[in-house]
Amino acid sequence: MPMREAARAACASHAFLNSWRYHPNLIFDKDTIGFPFLHSWRYHSGLIFNNNTIGSEESVSGEKVHHKIDCILREHKGSLKTFKLDYAQMNGLDDFSYLDSWLQIALKPGLEELTFMLSASMSQTTGKYNFPCPLSGAKRTYNFPCALLSDRVGNSLRCLRLGLCVLHRIVELGPLRSLTRLYLCHLSITWNELERLLSNSLALELLDLTSCNEIKCLKLSSALQRLKGLHILVCQSLRLIESKAPNLSSLYFRSGCKLDFSLVETWQMKKLYLVQSNLIYDARAKLPSVLPNIETLYIESQSEVVDAPMLPIKFLCLKHLTIILRLVPNGSGAYDYFSLVSFLDASPSLETLTLDVTQRRMVHESIFVDSQLRHMPGHHHGHLKSVKISGLSSAKCLIELTCYILKNAVSLECLTLDTICGHRCYDEGGDDWCVPMADPILMETPRTLSAIRTYIENKVPSTVKLTVLEPCNKCHGKRLERLLSLSRNVISI
Repeated sequence: MPMREAARAACASHAFLNSWRYHPNLIFDKDTIGFPFLHSWRYHSGLIFNNNTIGSEESVSGEKVHHKIDCILREHKGSLKTFKLDYAQMNGLDDFSYLDSWLQIALKPGLEELTFMLSASMSQTTGKYNFPCPLSGAKRTYNFPCALLSDRVGNSLRCLRLGLCVLHRIVELGPLRSLTRLYLCHLSITWNELERLLSNSLALELLDLTSCNEIKCLKLSSALQRLKGLHILVCQSLRLIESKAPNLSSLYFRSGCKLDFSLVETWQMKKLYLVQSNLIYDARAKLPSVLPNIETLYIESQSEVVDAPMLPIKFLCLKHLTIILRLVPNGSGAYDYFSLVSFLDASPSLETLTLDVTQRRMVHESIFVDSQLRHMPGHHHGHLKSVKISGLSSAKCLIELTCYILKNAVSLECLTLDTICGHRCYDEGGDDWCVPMADPILMETPRTLSAIRTYIENKVPSTVKLTVLEPCNKCHGKRLERLLSLSRNVISI
């Protein structure tokens, strides 16, 4: 190489070296590490460490990955704004010996966001550290050094994500004055320890707990003046929630246990997301009185025995309602979807309604068996503008519900009827796919479309845009054609 070009290359290399040494954001996760499927290392704002700096797919190992990360951190100068070490969903990274020193380097004044997620497979790869799969009962051994948080980043840290480790050294923790978002996932922590953490995080706005199975109760004090959102996902031991947080306005709760709202200050609650079984009756009967100001309600259930009751109590402020029913056929009979009219009549301010129904087989009476529609006294809905029903079939109760909406929603602008349930692919040429459908329900599609043409289309006002979505060709076309062909052959025989 000529001397001039060599000098230019050396200057460029030196400039690049300085640029990443002082870069404020370092991210090590499955997308940047790609372990064990390593393609390239991407750091924030286009900073790339490729196979030449980290190692190829063939030669990379857990030890080499740790060594490379260690070198990068030790060469880094200055403070960080974002440090993300996320080993979740990755295998082979089973060495804890680097972690303390990495945190010593990363946790410096000025750090605003910290993600620290270990791998659930560590005990499965070597067994050396006895680190469990999230669902196992094995004891976790890496105890996060809490003192580093308050001592070094207590004034700057705004977002903290911790997962798959132990958080028992809370006594060492001091105030986290700027912390607004806290995410704890598969964490070994008791309520007493969490309470200490919360008492040092009075600026907190969002608390997210996922599979923190040692927490048996959650008592949020009135000192959490800024807390607006609470997310609880599958905390199996949690049996009690008390909240005096005055501005808590959004709650997402997914668990097998019932939530007693009588112990929650709910006057400011605007958004509620509930996922549990046998939910419909309680949601209709109890929520209006304990959540008088609720504006957005999302309820999802996998088992329902009792239909929605007709009651005088109302959701006076409810604007957006989503009901997801993933019901499995059982001996209690088919669920009467027409009973959901109760929610409509109880919601005079409702603007949007989404109903998503999953069925594995047709257990309801078809509208073609008995076409005599039930009529229920209803009220004109002057605010309901958009309705979407997914998983529509020729079930009489679903057709009755749709006709009721068309008759009483005088302000309706858009009605979408989707013959498949759940997620629908948005790009027929891409990698996105619709939710799979059971064969009996997929074969029901032609009858569903016929029911729409016969009993619904003639009731749609000219001011309403009707959209009917059939199963897409990419995900369901060939299988539907095959099933219908087999059905015709059986009939002909």
